[in-house]
Order: sequence, then C-alpha cells, then structure tokens
Amino acid sequence: MEEKFVIKGGKNLSGEVEIGGYKNAAGPALAAVLLTEEECRLSNMPLVEDVFRLVELLKGMGAEVSWIGKNELKIKAGSNLDPNKIDPALVSKSRISVLLIGALAARFKEFKIAHPGGDRIGLRPIFTHLKALEALGVESFPEDNFYHFKRDGLKGAEVILKEFSVTATENLILAAVLAEGTTVIKIAAAEPQVQDLCFQLVKMGAKIEGIGTHTLKIEGQKKLSGTDYSIVPDVNEAATFIVASAFTKDKIKVINAIPEHMDLFLDKLQEIGVKLKKGKNFVEIFASSNFRSTRIQALPFPGLATDFLPVTLPLLTQSSGKSLIHDPLYENRLNYTQELKKMGADIEIVDPHRVIIFGKTPLNGVDIESWDIRAGASLVIAGLLAKGTTVVKNIYQIDRGYEKMEEKLQKMGADIKRVKI
Repeated sequence: MEEKFVIKGGKNLSGEVEIGGYKNAAGPALAAVLLTEEECRLSNMPLVEDVFRLVELLKGMGAEVSWIGKNELKIKAGSNLDPNKIDPALVSKSRISVLLIGALAARFKEFKIAHPGGDRIGLRPIFTHLKALEALGVESFPEDNFYHFKRDGLKGAEVILKEFSVTATENLILAAVLAEGTTVIKIAAAEPQVQDLCFQLVKMGAKIEGIGTHTLKIEGQKKLSGTDYSIVPDVNEAATFIVASAFTKDKIKVINAIPEHMDLFLDKLQEIGVKLKKGKNFVEIFASSNFRSTRIQALPFPGLATDFLPVTLPLLTQSSGKSLIHDPLYENRLNYTQELKKMGADIEIVDPHRVIIFGKTPLNGVDIESWDIRAGASLVIAGLLAKGTTVVKNIYQIDRGYEKMEEKLQKMGADIKRVKI
C-alpha cells in the first residue's frame, strides 16, 4: 500500500538525533559475505528498503540469512549458493544489486544478472564496471535485459578506472581480493563506503593497501574467512539531519556522525552561515540566521558528495542572494527542483547539471512527489520550513535510504505523519 508524509511546517526542532548504519556501505558489506562460505555477522545495518531487497536476493540464491537483533544480520553463503536463482524482478528494483557482480565474478565462472534499478536520476550505465572486470579476465555479454558474465581464472592487473565511480571501485575490489596475483586500482573512489568495504575485507583476510586514497593495491588471496563487522554510520543521513537542524532556534546534536566524512560539506555550511561544532562522532548545530548564498559543485571524495546537494538546496532558498548548484554526474538529478518551485522556490534550471537558486523566498505547503531518495529528503526538509501543510508522495523512495525518518523528526519536534493512501 502506498504511503505519504503529511508535514505541518514551521515547528522548531531541538534535542538530539542518532544516525544509523550507512545504506551505501551496507550494500557492499552484504555483497562481500558472498566471498566466503563461512558465517558472517553484520551489525548496525540500516533497516531500509534497499537492504531488505538485497537480503531477499541473497536468500533467493540459497544463502542462510537471519536477523539476530534489531540491526544485526547473520549470513552464511555456503556451498549451495546458486546465482541462477537470482530474482531479476528484485534486481531491477534496486541499484544496490549492481554490487553482486564483483562478488559473483570472484566466486563463479559464469552467471547472469538483470539490469539493476534504482533512482530516477538519469542514465547510470555500468560500462566502467564491465571494463574494469574485463581487465581481471571477466567477459560480459548483453542479453536482452540481462548481463551475461563468463571467466576462466581471475588474474590481478593494473586497472585505470574511467571515472571516480564508487560502485565500480567496489565491484573491482570484491573481485580482486580473490584474484591470482596483484591488482592495482588507479582513479579509485575513496568515499567512506569504499573505505568501509576495504576494512571489512581486511578483517576477512584480504590484503589491501592505500585505503582512503585513489590508488589501491590488492594482493589476491585463495580464500577469505567469516567476520563480525559493524557498518559505518550513514554520512548521507547525517548531512540530511544537519541541514534540517540549521533552522533551529535552540540547538541540536546529531549523534553517531563522523565529521571527517563530510569536511567540505560542513565547511560549506559554515560559509552559508550555519553555526556548528564538530566532535569526534557528533555534530552540534546552534541557532543561526542571515544565511548567505554560495556556489556548490559535486566532487569525488574528499570533495562534496552528489548526495549532499539535494538536501542542501532548501537551505539555499532561505539564503540571501544567488546560489549555484552544479552536479556534473547525473543529468536528471535536478528534476526534483520542479517540486520545490511548486512550493514557491525561485529556481532557474540552467541545464541538466546546473541550477541557480534566488533567495530568500518563502515556501508554502503543497502536494509534491519524491523522485528519488535524496530528492525525497530535500522535499521533507522543505516541508519542515514551509508555511502550511506539505504532502510528500511516493515516500517508498525515501524509505529506500532512510530508516523511519519521520519518527526521528517527530522526536525533534517536527509535525510529520506517515499516512496510508
């Protein structure tokens, strides 16, 4: 049954909010357990739709999966694991399923997988993934709505990625840890979820050098062991709640957030006029006013992540002057700005990758629709700021990446309800 958020804006937020496990790190972590037949335990798992779908995919292939606590999974991908049992319908629902490719290539000589689904933010081809895996000996063939993969042995190689692709880097890492010899990955993505995958694999027995840099050196191992691993906190959820907190008249503490994962983002917020304090594992936000315009461009880590841009945009509608947002990655990422314009935001779409925001403009509650995970979060923030009632539809997209967002906001004082349609 479809659901929506009904938000009555203008409420002051205060108190504390705790950030959960990182959805974008949970996907690689779940894929990594396929590299061993031994039992693995993953804790701090986010209870979001993308994780649930990937768990279903693992179960469908024959993995033994059970929840042993609210946010902890026990998984054993034993000898009866069969990639021929992958449910194509589930794969097509979630982009996160693309991460199965690298792990399955390490474990099986041949398999097929449907085209991964995910956000409606433009073309997301996996050419970089395919070329990278080809360097290790994995051939791929398109067949209708499937990719068909074949390989004899996996052999390490020097691979120069065509772009700073997070998931391509992760897929290559997953394959390389069981390849024969040494693999060097250049132009590797270094985002927190890539680092987290590497730390998990090292705990499983992998040998990886250069973690956190754009060059990784991996010595292939014959086998990996099981592990007990806790997923890193969600930097995107942290960024979302930090921006939502920027309008507090009191103070808000965002707990279980790692500031070093968002250095440039926090610096940009301070440039805009947000008053905040960074701790080892928290960010505290204080009452601020007179927000200023700025220019923001998505950049590879340690730059400002593309997922941070949508949640920052509502803040820019309340900032004096002309702001520019530039996202060179996805050509449809900025479509959600049409929903913000319905609320009264003064936004000019320059081209598929750039928008200009003219502030400060009041926002008014209307009926709007979530296009993807981060766009949905942006609309929720806008609804919290708006005068009157905002209805956000298609919140399945939000649930894909945020665990009970409305409950966390309610505890902070927001008037937001989940309503069945």
